Amino acid sequence: MMNQKTLIGLTVVAVVAVGAALALNHSRQPASNASAQAGLLAPDLAGELDKINKVELLTANATAAVTLEQKDGRWRVAQRGGYPADVGKLRAWLLKLADARLLEQKTSDSARYADLGVDDIKSPEAKGIEVHITGPAKPVDFIVGLPSAHGADTFVRRSAETQSWLAKGSLLPDKQAADWLLKDLANISSDRIASVTISHADGQRLHLGKAKAGDSNFTFSDIPKGREASSEFAANGLASVLSELRMDDVASSSEIPVPAEATVARYQTFDGLVVEAREWKVADKAYVAFSASLDEAAATAHARAAAETKGAEAVPADAKTGSATTSADSEDKPASTESAPDSPARTPEQAVADLKAEVDTLNATFSGWSFVLPAYKIGNIDKRMEDLLKPKAESKPAKK
Repeated sequence: MMNQKTLIGLTVVAVVAVGAALALNHSRQPASNASAQAGLLAPDLAGELDKINKVELLTANATAAVTLEQKDGRWRVAQRGGYPADVGKLRAWLLKLADARLLEQKTSDSARYADLGVDDIKSPEAKGIEVHITGPAKPVDFIVGLPSAHGADTFVRRSAETQSWLAKGSLLPDKQAADWLLKDLANISSDRIASVTISHADGQRLHLGKAKAGDSNFTFSDIPKGREASSEFAANGLASVLSELRMDDVASSSEIPVPAEATVARYQTFDGLVVEAREWKVADKAYVAFSASLDEAAATAHARAAAETKGAEAVPADAKTGSATTSADSEDKPASTESAPDSPARTPEQAVADLKAEVDTLNATFSGWSFVLPAYKIGNIDKRMEDLLKPKAESKPAKK
């Protein structure tokens, strides 16, 4: 039989073994189990988002790739002449940073920083982006490195620390200034467009239009004799340029000025709004400058016609025909207990005033800027008549 001394010895050995096993198991657990102790990447940022006034993104060689600043009450992109920034996009990214929790300690060895993309941003080979956020009581400075293997998290390192981390979420910001621009320019439906005239610098001209707003397709005039349109829809795309109009990039008009010779596309709506687009190329890149105005005579005529039409529609059918409502009719129809509220009709003067306000809004966006548009928009600005016609029929040699 086992004596008491032997039993005690075995018990001690077992306890030691279990303790060693627990210690080994704990050392193999990922540091994410201790995330509560690691805390947030930027602990005070969530409470001071409204105090931020500048965000800088630096890339390799400490290049200032993107600088977003609050000026005149608006966020602007310094690398694009102070053009307005996309505030919604900026806020969404800052909220991600404010919520980003440090999950796991990574290397403190500077020789291995490059593997995670958190090496010194002054290096020409730096893969990460150094972020500087100013405005809060304690500025936020850190390097955003590469995404993790599964892409859901990101390697980071605070600029003043040697310790790198795996942080929760996809935190890598766009490092092109153009990606932070407010890209919406205008949204004028092609249903509003009455006519489009495209005048090229070499004298070629293309005109298309609709007789009335309800027409399905645009037609173009001055088709050469013996030629015909490629389809009945051929001209429709040219009238859609101002619909959901967004840019890809922008430059100030002082940096990229409008030349004397440019393709000019003129869009006029049925209600009198006029938008002109001037398109030209610089080093194979197409730029467009816009301006808006109001044809007051057309606007007033359209507003008066609309008011007359609405007034005529408001007259009851029996009043139009002059027939009287009989007592039998009134007995068949129950009396209404409450009348539907009528929306106040706009006077022609109010309609014209609204159009003038629209012109002011458009020019506030357009003025002083040369825009880079998507290729399909440019394609509909610099169209020529030949682009919209069926190919010429090949002439057959005469029989001998």
